[in-house]
Amino acid sequence: MLDKLSQVRLLVVGDVMLDRYWFGDVSRISPEAPVPVVKVEREENRLGGAANVARNAAALGARTALLSVVGDDDAGRTLQRLLDEGQISAGLHVDREIDTIVKLRVIGRQQQLLRIDFETPPSHEILQAKLAEYERRVADADVVLLSDYGKGGLTHISEMIRIARAAGKPVLVDPKGDDWAKYAGATVITPNRSELKQVVGSWHSDEELASKARALREQLGLTALLVTRSEEGMTLFAADETHHQPTVAREVYDVSGAGDTVIATLAVMHGAGADWAEAVRMATLAAGIVVGKLGTAVVSREELAAVL
Repeated sequence: MLDKLSQVRLLVVGDVMLDRYWFGDVSRISPEAPVPVVKVEREENRLGGAANVARNAAALGARTALLSVVGDDDAGRTLQRLLDEGQISAGLHVDREIDTIVKLRVIGRQQQLLRIDFETPPSHEILQAKLAEYERRVADADVVLLSDYGKGGLTHISEMIRIARAAGKPVLVDPKGDDWAKYAGATVITPNRSELKQVVGSWHSDEELASKARALREQLGLTALLVTRSEEGMTLFAADETHHQPTVAREVYDVSGAGDTVIATLAVMHGAGADWAEAVRMATLAAGIVVGKLGTAVVSREELAAVL
């Protein structure tokens, strides 16, 4: 199955961002306030948001295209360069009215001390242009992945799902917020535990979770609902099966971007012909690898083969 991943054509659409890291040494407390002083020694830029999803898919060998919006700024140009280096076919629409989303993390002694976010929602005209390109690109994809970070880049997500399903393409969605009616008709959505609770409320047993998940799946017309449950693993709720995959016992270093790795692996495995149970198993293995790395990171096909 891993050998087939290079044949998969994946289209990723969503909110891209630049994950910027400042690494430094912490040796004293500021005399101005009770906070550590970080002497910055190096800077690192990584693909974040939907761009990290695309990067994960490309690392598995899939032919990956990405569609999103950036500002006319240094961060946007850095994103384009990193995507080119990752051999990702990116259609980044430039909106001169906004700043590219940047998440700046300050790291001292391998611990995150502070995160600063810069973001502006894209304009309507740019989103319309992106939707037109989306219609053209869907025809060339085997699987469509919509990565919603709630930053405004997927304003037309209901229309995107309709277009992809009309073209016979499976659609996987990483949801955000509490309005999930807009995801109706998708093939699979992949909420984490806390995101699902926002929508269906709390549960007190696996049976109650299964009941709420089945009701939501039927309400939205999904093929399946995959709930990522942190240390409890992942559970896939489909029409004719419930498949639970326990987590892989590993030391957790950083969970940043783990959800990106899960949905990217799931989409690529499905595109290669894996059934949902096998795709979930591989996504769980990939997540177990990536949480052992610092910051937004990826899992290569070789790493997956090694743990298998």
